[in-house]
Formats: sequence, C-alpha cells, structure tokens
Amino acid sequence: MKNKNITKVLLPSLVALGVAGGVLIGRYTSDRKHSEQEEKLRTVLSLINAEYVDKVDVDSLMETIYPDLLSALDPHSAYIPPTDLTAVNDDLNGSFSGVGVSFQIVSDSVNVIEVIPGGPAEKVGILPGDRIIKADSVALTGDSITQDDVFKNLKGTKGSTVVLQIKRQNILEPLTFDVIRNDIPVNSVDCSYLLDDKVGYLRVTKFARNTYMEFLNALMKLREQGAEKYIVDLRGNTGGFMEQAVRMVNEFLPANRLIVYTKGRRPENELMYTSDGTGQFQDSELVVLTNEQSASASEIFAGAIQDNDRGLVIGRRTFGKGLVQNQTELPDNSAIRLTVARYYTPSGRSIQKEYARGESGKYELDLVDRFTHGEFYSVDSIKLDKSKIFTTENGRTVYGGGGIMPDIFVPEDTTGYTSYYIKVMNNGLIQKYAYSVADKYRDMLNGTKTIDRLLRVLPRDNTLLENFVNFAVKNGVPARWYYINQSRTLLLNQIKAMIARDVLGYPAFIQLLNENDAAVDKAYNTLKKGESPVSIPSEKNSKGRKEKT
Repeated sequence: MKNKNITKVLLPSLVALGVAGGVLIGRYTSDRKHSEQEEKLRTVLSLINAEYVDKVDVDSLMETIYPDLLSALDPHSAYIPPTDLTAVNDDLNGSFSGVGVSFQIVSDSVNVIEVIPGGPAEKVGILPGDRIIKADSVALTGDSITQDDVFKNLKGTKGSTVVLQIKRQNILEPLTFDVIRNDIPVNSVDCSYLLDDKVGYLRVTKFARNTYMEFLNALMKLREQGAEKYIVDLRGNTGGFMEQAVRMVNEFLPANRLIVYTKGRRPENELMYTSDGTGQFQDSELVVLTNEQSASASEIFAGAIQDNDRGLVIGRRTFGKGLVQNQTELPDNSAIRLTVARYYTPSGRSIQKEYARGESGKYELDLVDRFTHGEFYSVDSIKLDKSKIFTTENGRTVYGGGGIMPDIFVPEDTTGYTSYYIKVMNNGLIQKYAYSVADKYRDMLNGTKTIDRLLRVLPRDNTLLENFVNFAVKNGVPARWYYINQSRTLLLNQIKAMIARDVLGYPAFIQLLNENDAAVDKAYNTLKKGESPVSIPSEKNSKGRKEKT
C-alpha cells in the first residue's frame, strides 16, 4: 500500500482520477479481443437495428441500459447522462455560471431571497424581495413552475445575457434587467458563527473542490473572534471529494496519525493518508455532529476524529458508505462513476453497510427501516454488529459495518410536533407567512444587519403567533389552540428563522434554528464542560489496537 503524506501532492481528485481511468480503459480495450459476451451484445444490437419490426434508435436504447448495468455492480456506481453531467459537476466544482440569486417558489411565483454580493444580479440592481416573472421570453409564473424550470433559464454560459422581467413591491409596472451571466460560487461552509465568546460553530454541507479552503478560512475567522473550541456540523452532508476531508482532518491532528486508507484491485487505488503535523488547530477541542444523512467524506472526517480520540462524535449513526468512486467522462459528455476501492478508518474498520450486488431495493430502504425500527429516537434500537469490533488509539471500542456510531447519541427531536404543526408545515404556510412578513417590513428590515436587531423590530411573540394563526385560518387550517400552544416554541422558532433567511440570508436561518436544536445544545454543553478533550482517556489500560473481524 502506498503511503501518501499530505504535504506532498494529495490523492488525485475524482476528476483527475477519472482522466487516468479513461486512459487505462482505452488502452485496456484496444489491446485485447472482445469477449464472447461482448460479441453477443454486438450481435443483439445489430439484429435489433436491422430486423426489429419498428425503427429503433439503438443509441437511445443503450442509454436505458447503462444505468441498470452500473447499478448492478453496487449501490454507488452510476451512469450520468450528458444532460445531467454539467449540473452534477457544478455542485462539486464550487461554482456555476448564472445570475447570482437564491430563490424560492412561493404562491406560484419565483421570489428572490438573496442576491449574491458582487454577482451579476446585484450589479444591475435586482433586490431581495423581487419576483422574477420572466426570463427572456419564458414565463416563470403559475402553479406548474418548478425549480428545474428556474435553474434551466437562469443558468447558462458565462458571458451570455438573460433578460429578466421583475415585479417589485410598490412599483406598478414590471422592471427589465439585462443580466450577464458569470461564475457564481457554491459555498460548502454555509454558516459559521460564535455560540459564545469561546465556542465556534461551522456547518459543512458538501465536500466540494474548494471546501477545505472555505473550512480553514471559517476556522481562522472564528479563532480571530475568540473561539477556542469548535462544533463541526456534518448533518445532511452526503460527501464529495475525499481529499478535502483529509485536508480538513489534518488541521486537528499531530504528525503521523493515520486519517484513512483505501484498498482496491489496482495498485493505484491502494493509498494511505497520514497527517503532516502542520495543522493549525491541533490543540482545539472539537465535536463533530452527524446523522443518518452524513455519508462518504463526512464519515471519513468523523471516523478519523473518533478513531484518533481527537474529539467526540455526537448525534445519530451515519449513512454507512465506505466505497470510493472514480468518475470517468466519456466521449459523448456522459460519465460513469465506478467504485474502485473501499476505504477504512484509522482503526481498520470499514463502515460500508451491507448490500447484495444487483439488489438495490433493500439498500435504498435502509433509512426507512431505521426509522421504522425506532433508531432515530432510541439508542437501544440500534443494531451493532458485535462481530466487527475495533479499538481507537486510546483503546475505546468502536464498531465496523453500517456507518459510524456516535460517542453520544442524540435522538431526533420531536418536541412540539403536533397535528397542527405538521399540517401547517406540509402546506408550506410557515414559509409563506414568513415571506409575507419580510415583504411587509422589508424596507425597515433591510437596514437591520444583525439577528438581534431583526428580532427587536419584529412583533412580540404573542402577536407574531396570533398573526400566523390568522394567516393559517385564511389558508384553510383552522385554529386549534390546544395544539398550537404545545407547538408554540417550535412554531415561533421556525417563523423567526425563515424571516431571518428572507431578510439576512441563509446563515441567519441556520443560526436561529440552532437555538432550538438538541444536538447543537448537547455539543455546546459537552465542550463547555470539557468533556471532549484533545486526547480522550482510554476506557481501559490497553496498549495498541485490537481488531476482531
């Protein structure tokens, strides 16, 4: 196995590996004869093309075959058609070409929530609260409009122009703006702030090409503001580039600590990452938040912190994806993501949950099964594989298979969930009401630059809640005060958070939601009590690591 210290060139990214993979595949296929099965496929396609009763586009027929072919290998090998490749890559490349607005569809119209500073939309004068009613000649209104429709018309080639027709509050006639599309950054660290004068919080939503630098910059900024301890929130983060997770872990580890290693059929896919000792936060206390949607690179990060006894993992069991994919782009601008290796945490465990080749149904329903069995609400409902026992650097017991079990379990918080709350949420009424409040007070609120000042401007809690209940009544949900009072804290928290999002941006939304978040609260209290030290004491006086497989 090759040892890769991250002071050298890090493991090639998925795209770089894809280029190498393409070269290897090309040489491999050109230097050998076709197998009997390949000749069989060629013959079948030729027969269909020449003799089938109806005219068939064989290329289109093959497009329906590729997804099934790849999915028959494992749950994460996949075919990406040409129509989807750009969008798939944009999410991980850290930018795309567009107009630079965040939006939501409310009341059958496209409402601008946030205008990216310095972006094309801001430069021409588009404002939060504007409604986009047309892009070029395409109407963006009505109950049939979808997010895909909006993306399709707002995204485009860098340097191209889109003419946006805007409806602005208190102005009768629509406004027209010629917007020249440009590169728009896609942030991976979408929220970072101080919980108090010593504890910093960061939420990482993906592991894209620029995530490490975003992460490091956020850490540095929090430290400049006084942070000494950190909460890294990976809940809902489904992964991305492995090298980004490795570089992020390196910031917290002393030299020569194993971060992750991979095993595959080919030597170039057998790699080992170790820390280089240059991390700037080696003495900072740390908590990592996870849940069942934390996958892949998120599990690499959490596993390395846990196995090195560098901090605590708090929340719920992670997804359980321990496979590494290599993306190879094909001549027609499609691509395949092929599983080429398995990765292992420092203690030697694979956290890939079980799957049967070609049988994806049960695998895809795993999270549903966890919910049904009560795992989201009770630690006793979690089924640990006692045959896959490993130990951390200091001798604590951890388990392989089926994700990473947190050190401290925090159940899904359903406090305040009532039939009334579920009804207004399912009907999107909290979102719609919050937007109407932001719209009503927008001129006053736009001068408000902090959450504290925003909350002082808003009506008092009782008034805010009563106004919402009246709004819900007008939209078909009757007032049921017994349940409303049970959901009071939850309703007010979400209303305020959504107003903050519409006025101050997405980070303010997350910050207010966190005030009613049990996992964040547990992580904060754990750090304040000093229960997540830099090196966690051993539970037993064992030397070295033990494995049972």
